[in-house]
Amino acid sequence: MATIDELRKIRLQKLKVIEKAGFLAYPVETKRTHKISKALKDFTRLSRLKKEIILTGRIKSQRVHGGATFLHIEDGTGKIQVYFRKDRLGERSYQFFLDNFDIGDLIRVRGVLFKTKKGERTIEASGFKMLAKSLLPLPEKWHGLKDIEERFRKRYLDLIFNPEVKKKFEIRSKIIKEIRSFLEKEGFLEVETPILQPIYGGAKARPFKTHLNVFDMKMYLRIAPELYLKRLLIGGFEKVYEIGRMFRNEGVDRSHNPDFTMLEFYWAYADYKDLMKLTERLFGNLLKNVFGKLDVRYEGKKINFKAPWPRIEFNQLIRKYTKINLEEIHRDALAKKAKDLGIRLEKGLGKAEIADEIYKKFCRPKIWEPTFVINFPLGFQPLAKALEKNPKKLANFQLVVAGWELLNAFSELNNPLEQRKRFKEQEKFFKEGFEEAQRMDKDFLEALEYGMPPAAGFGMGIDRLVCLLTDSHSLREIILFPTMRPK
Repeated sequence: MATIDELRKIRLQKLKVIEKAGFLAYPVETKRTHKISKALKDFTRLSRLKKEIILTGRIKSQRVHGGATFLHIEDGTGKIQVYFRKDRLGERSYQFFLDNFDIGDLIRVRGVLFKTKKGERTIEASGFKMLAKSLLPLPEKWHGLKDIEERFRKRYLDLIFNPEVKKKFEIRSKIIKEIRSFLEKEGFLEVETPILQPIYGGAKARPFKTHLNVFDMKMYLRIAPELYLKRLLIGGFEKVYEIGRMFRNEGVDRSHNPDFTMLEFYWAYADYKDLMKLTERLFGNLLKNVFGKLDVRYEGKKINFKAPWPRIEFNQLIRKYTKINLEEIHRDALAKKAKDLGIRLEKGLGKAEIADEIYKKFCRPKIWEPTFVINFPLGFQPLAKALEKNPKKLANFQLVVAGWELLNAFSELNNPLEQRKRFKEQEKFFKEGFEEAQRMDKDFLEALEYGMPPAAGFGMGIDRLVCLLTDSHSLREIILFPTMRPK
């Protein structure tokens, strides 16, 4: 059996033959009269009229029967059979095709549509042209590839061979489109904020560092757009949103990728309770418009998104699944409990961060139906307001579905003095070794002192949402080019 290198040499020889015969193997111009899906949809009329059409696509299969050859070609919209007949094309032209065209080549076919005796819709070729000669052969058994990571590394082959993979990315695009449509109907303005930032903020995460030569200054890839979007609230915009790539220098697993897509929006003169109602409406609109129903199946189980969704306090969840009473336990005692439960803690974690680690391991995985987990302990989110009636708890929530944390949202802290105090606490954690602590952003604090209206803010991972709605186990299945360790 020939090696890949040997097969490539054979194809290079065929390329030379094509060019020597005076044909272009990679022409500048090409024309088609129909996409394959359109030709199939209009098949009855076109075949009755015996009208010549031009189709383009990649050769996916080939069967030779003496003076006749059957191919299947596929474009981005569908697949159709092509019939090459020696006595129609001429012996010389027909043999030239057999000798120099391979599975994987992109070609143009001109001809008339008809049905075979077996009823298969087909185009009979009266002419053909090379559009791109493939120099590497397509793998024969890509669908059942045991090294799944190879499919992610060579996504282009994954898309060629697996229509269900391509379908997931089409659904992803529809989901983002529907989110945009919903927010714009609600009066939100789409904006863009810096990806390169002089100080990273808006989330707890390790940043990627870089250097801006012209100013000789350290820069960071954003971990969140939050602090810039809030500056726009200060400037007078009342409803703003951004969908874009974020970058966090963290671990890679089924729910994390170093660069990912996130939606954040901010709504002036609203609070976290308003956001919960808006979130239910957003999901209802999204599910109906993309899937036509309010339920999906994920890993064999049904999830119903019909509102209203249950709301449960963070402290209640911790007590339910671990018997720990967060309101009565000291930080050091909680750290010991966490270690006893098998949780490895980073240096410098505060009480709220330790409670969050317990929650992520023992509580969140047990939540299946859409649930708002509300009122996390003070310290969990340095940018969120505390409840007026219970200042030890935050005016915030997470939406959890099938164990996935889909989004974080809260009433935004707009007191500049309290915000400065929170940033100082975070700086203390950072110096004690907690690398994901938020940093002091003096420019943001100055902006806050000019007055930011009360507001509610929302941040949702698009990749996790798509995972859930397309029944995908890992982010790598729905990120076109996930971050991979080099081979």
